[in-house]
Amino acid sequence: MPKQHIFALDYIRGISMLGVLGIHTGAYSLAYPAVNPHLFALFEIVTRFSVPIFFFVSAFGLFISQPLKAEFSYLAFMRRRFKAVLLPYLAWSLLYMLHYTWASGDFSIWNRPLVYEYFLFGLASYQLYFLVILVWFYAFMPLWRQLVSWILKAPAVGLLSLLLAQISFNYYSSYILTAGFDNYYLNLAVQHRMSYLILHYIFIFILGAVCSELYPQFQAALERNKRPVYAFFAATLAGMLCFYYYLVYFKLYSLEQAVNTVHQLSPIGVLYTLGTTLFLFNAFSRPLPAKLAAVLGCLGRYSYLVYLVHPFVMYYLIIKLTQIGILLTAPVTVAFYLATLALSSCLAAIINKVGALSPLISLALTGSLPKQRAIRQKA
Repeated sequence: MPKQHIFALDYIRGISMLGVLGIHTGAYSLAYPAVNPHLFALFEIVTRFSVPIFFFVSAFGLFISQPLKAEFSYLAFMRRRFKAVLLPYLAWSLLYMLHYTWASGDFSIWNRPLVYEYFLFGLASYQLYFLVILVWFYAFMPLWRQLVSWILKAPAVGLLSLLLAQISFNYYSSYILTAGFDNYYLNLAVQHRMSYLILHYIFIFILGAVCSELYPQFQAALERNKRPVYAFFAATLAGMLCFYYYLVYFKLYSLEQAVNTVHQLSPIGVLYTLGTTLFLFNAFSRPLPAKLAAVLGCLGRYSYLVYLVHPFVMYYLIIKLTQIGILLTAPVTVAFYLATLALSSCLAAIINKVGALSPLISLALTGSLPKQRAIRQKA
């Protein structure tokens, strides 16, 4: 298949970035004693597809640029991928750790073995674990290529089997497995398993790879089954919300307990991610109004940097709100979300401008040189 730019992937990145901001906004809103449970559901439940769908997009892009029929050099692949992800991960981890030390005066995170744990598990900031998992996915790329080639012999059977295995493993990891071992390192590995263990997201990653390899057939199948796809999305979204409201109103869970139960790794969460992925890809594969396409494209282009920088913005916004005595009521929470999006997007644009003047800064913070980034954005 010739190399091509699929705009649906850009639009999905943009929507996913909005969802990630929603999840973290919802977490901050818990500081307010009387959180609106419905707004909380919008921020914390409806958005639960956001992180897993990034793995779908990543795999889709990888296999579009490196299809199974093309020659594959593992060393060249790892050099490119580590530059694009590992360098920004290390740079942003260092920035967040330095900021934490400067703001708190606490130097303990620089002591061994804690400093190693911070870098190994993405603990410098709550969003960085995604990059750790992504690096592990890259490291095992030959295995995924072999697995995809096997699944392509019988895609429906292979993907369904992988989906059932994914639901089973995630259920065990989420609700049964606990860190109660005698060995310190084993406990550490289990405690931080959500921050590095790729087994939690194998299905959605391999789905992206298979759909990429079968792109024309995938598009045609979505078009033929448009109504079932939309119905499946609606049913899984309803399942997520019903489970959440059941826990809150009938089981009397706190909102935090509810969202820690109804998450993307729960059985309904895995299905909801699948439903949302198919729904969004179908919707964004169609011609969009020019203004909407421009907005989504802009969100997609800035999604990586917004994802990396937004915790800084949220930290200082919360400090400011606390200083002036404003609580995170429902209207303030919405304003907080919108302000985070606007300010993070501005910072992303500034970082791009600075990166254009200093290629080393661009390489460290974005994983690419200015000319390479411009080429990708025009493609």
